[in-house]
Amino acid sequence: MEQNQIADAVIDIRELHTRYGNAVVHDNVNLTVRSGEIFSLVGGSGCGKSTLLRAIIMLLKPVSGSIRVFGQEVTGLNDEQALDLRRRWGVMFERGALFSSLTVAENVGMVLREHTQLSPGLIDEIAALKIALTGLPADAGAKYPSELSGGMRKRAALARAIALDPELLFLDEPTAGLDPLSASGIDELVRNLRDALGLSIMMVTHDLDLLWRVADRVAVLDGGRILGVGTMEELSRLQHPLIREYFYGPRGRAAHEQTWKKK
Repeated sequence: MEQNQIADAVIDIRELHTRYGNAVVHDNVNLTVRSGEIFSLVGGSGCGKSTLLRAIIMLLKPVSGSIRVFGQEVTGLNDEQALDLRRRWGVMFERGALFSSLTVAENVGMVLREHTQLSPGLIDEIAALKIALTGLPADAGAKYPSELSGGMRKRAALARAIALDPELLFLDEPTAGLDPLSASGIDELVRNLRDALGLSIMMVTHDLDLLWRVADRVAVLDGGRILGVGTMEELSRLQHPLIREYFYGPRGRAAHEQTWKKK
């Protein structure tokens, strides 16, 4: 990798190997996420997308290889050593992972109470601001997750993920389970948050509409290896059979056509 690319990398993965027991999940994976981009990881179910995300955020230890985030090696760090790094990123898990016994405002404020010495009043104000930034109405803060629609729960989880003003945001299937209208709203929100807050974003998704509308670059994972990395237009021109199937199946063609209609 060229020197300027190394300097511009917020995530740099080299020769990563991961497995569960005897099952190989990642076999010599190399990947770079650049500062300020929306980078997407795609692939079939069970290909190891979410496992890779978990390795990057130190919820899983790889067998071997290097993962550098903000230039710092994260493999082998203990929880205390990792704390400063974890404060620099936010994570939105696939199902939101909101605490059902807490209101939306309490879910967002919990992060601030855990990692800052701010006063309760200021924490409440910041939580309200983060909730507003994700497009939720003001009264959503007083509601419990069970009282929200699927799309609103995704936005609440995003509000919690940006509570500490992270530099890097991880999104695991941000539109999974949503109707097309709600999913389209998340597409726009992801792009607006990147632009407004200067975030770098890495997301795991199978949503082709989201990929065409939002992603700057995309990596295709299959069989434990990266098959290709590039823009959606670049990947759509590759001749690899699995990539062709992904982009030129019925859903892939429809997503591409809808994207061009909106341009």
